[in-house]
Amino acid sequence: MSSMHVRGPTAEIWLSALRFLGQEVKHLDDQNWEGWLALYAPDAEYWVPAWDTDGSLVSDPSKHVSLIYYKNRGGLEDRIYRLRTGRSAAGMPFPRTSHQFQIIEMTVSDTGGELYVRTNWVVHSVAEHEVRQYFGTAHYTLESTSDDWRIKSKKTVVLNDRIDQALDVYHI
Repeated sequence: MSSMHVRGPTAEIWLSALRFLGQEVKHLDDQNWEGWLALYAPDAEYWVPAWDTDGSLVSDPSKHVSLIYYKNRGGLEDRIYRLRTGRSAAGMPFPRTSHQFQIIEMTVSDTGGELYVRTNWVVHSVAEHEVRQYFGTAHYTLESTSDDWRIKSKKTVVLNDRIDQALDVYHI
């Protein structure tokens, strides 16, 4: 988050962001990839940092290994294309998922054009008779559009980093 002045959101803004982020998890659970992608701005950064050997998160996706990193929506579009066309062995078969989240912090930029939202989340999934659970925090920058919000950046921190499979966007 930049050093610009921020303020607390109104109840209307809070509910609007809650509804919008609810659409993200709904689209992931429904495997509605086009609907999910539409929530992201064209220049949206999507980052899932890895944990360093000392137990701290890596700080720069261009210098350190990340669990997932796309510098814009084009990377997400490519990933979804591979999932839809079966060109992702790691994604087959798709798990059934249940995404849960809670907004724990939200601030509004001084212009009102951006929201900074932190959530706690948990995802339960089942595939090939294996039940898994992932959990962590997510940090969003949402930008205002004429009729809703778009995700400008999303940084997802996976707290249970003992991952015994390929991690993908629908797992978190």
